[in-house]
Amino acid sequence: MEGALHLARPAFLPPDEEGYARLRHLDAGLRVIEAAFPQVSTDIEVCRLTCMMLEGAWRSRALIPTREEEQTAACTCPLCRRLPTPPARTLDDYRWRQSAGRPLTVKTWPNRRELDSVLTGGWSWTRQMNDLERDLGHRYRFEDDILVFHEYKRVVDTIDTTRLTQFIEGRLAENFSTNGARALVSGLFAAHKRTVDEYWLQQHDAGSVTLPQTNPLNQSTYSILQMLDCLFWHVAPDTELWQEENLASLLLCRVIDDMADVRADALTGEISNFWLADMPTHTKALYAACAIAIVKYGCMPEAHDPMWNTWLMTTTIVWMGLTGRHALWFDGITQGLPPAEDCPLCDLQPNACAGVLTHGTTLTISPRPTAPALSARTAELSARCRAQHPQAWPLFDAELHAFEALHGPWYGSIDSAWEILRRTYIAAVEASSAEPSPERARQIQEDSGVVGSEKFHTLHDPRTGREDTALLAYMFGGAHPHFLWNATGYRPTGVAGDWLDG
Repeated sequence: MEGALHLARPAFLPPDEEGYARLRHLDAGLRVIEAAFPQVSTDIEVCRLTCMMLEGAWRSRALIPTREEEQTAACTCPLCRRLPTPPARTLDDYRWRQSAGRPLTVKTWPNRRELDSVLTGGWSWTRQMNDLERDLGHRYRFEDDILVFHEYKRVVDTIDTTRLTQFIEGRLAENFSTNGARALVSGLFAAHKRTVDEYWLQQHDAGSVTLPQTNPLNQSTYSILQMLDCLFWHVAPDTELWQEENLASLLLCRVIDDMADVRADALTGEISNFWLADMPTHTKALYAACAIAIVKYGCMPEAHDPMWNTWLMTTTIVWMGLTGRHALWFDGITQGLPPAEDCPLCDLQPNACAGVLTHGTTLTISPRPTAPALSARTAELSARCRAQHPQAWPLFDAELHAFEALHGPWYGSIDSAWEILRRTYIAAVEASSAEPSPERARQIQEDSGVVGSEKFHTLHDPRTGREDTALLAYMFGGAHPHFLWNATGYRPTGVAGDWLDG
């Protein structure tokens, strides 16, 4: 797969007068931050360039005539041949998408008011996982870390350029924090992005412009935008921040998120949506395969040595699976079980995908290894499945063997892992074997949020949390049947309300 940054970028129209005014306002805030914290100059420059790109992309979308789509022959590569047929959807299918997530039954830190949802619980959980070996001070210093959604809003709504200076002098300079400065950049980036999105959607609503269904973002512009978006959520140490391994994990985390939220984002006209970008279907399939390959890579013990941020992908996919947000339970239960014979996805080898943004990466398909025998705790999971869900047991047992071939013996919590898998993966496998049922899919999706509320705290256990996270990530993202892969079958339909983007 060719590196995204090697591709030719499209030529966008320059911003209009309102766009330049928005950029000047952004630049004023960025200059204040840079003067106080030159250590984040790279972040600031990337933010500045990305916002300029967004302004040009929106204006180009509104004013450049829609070009006729070239009819290309269907790709016959092993990946594209496996692309699924998507189910029909209505607006009611998206009422479940709430950014606040479901409340955690057991809070991450019960005495901290801000950690009251799976959304913020997942954020702190990833921090805790990454910080186990090298304590960077993120675990217990909320004010010294990257901002969550409501913190974005607080910064954006209460700070102008003058007050921003006071904010820096009064709060950050008191206890120097590079991450705190990055958090301010995050707030300004989020504010600018929301402002430009709203501006063009209001222009369309007023009849001043007509936004077409096509999207001017290509593979490289999408990749830069999504990498930046994730960068502000998951800040690695300065020594690793701009390394390829870290940037690849950031980008592919957004790919997984977009695979789940595609139609929900389409309802808002979000320009950065992955599936609505101007990319060939084959490229989208490769990105999805990269996401699966890096999930498998994250299950391997050696994956967690070189980089601080190596738990990012595994924690992300488990969090999505336990909030009902994942295509795993939503769009995954479609046309029955896909065939397992000669499956390129099952045989996709683990890969860190380090060059996906720069020099490219090569995905390898070869027969997947399987453990000759299960370890004691994994064998107990298999035995419970055989006794309680005999129809799903052969597939479940085979996937446990494949997981341990990657991971080695599993030392997780049998009871909590079984309760989660029983109500997510196994329930979805059984539903896939029966007649397609949107109602049944919705029941599993909603129950995944309930079991997430009940069991999410167990993933913080220092003895078993990482083991459970690795197993759940594999079952949610790399195991057969490929519920995650089924999200790649998105196609535009005539649902009222999401026509802006598809």
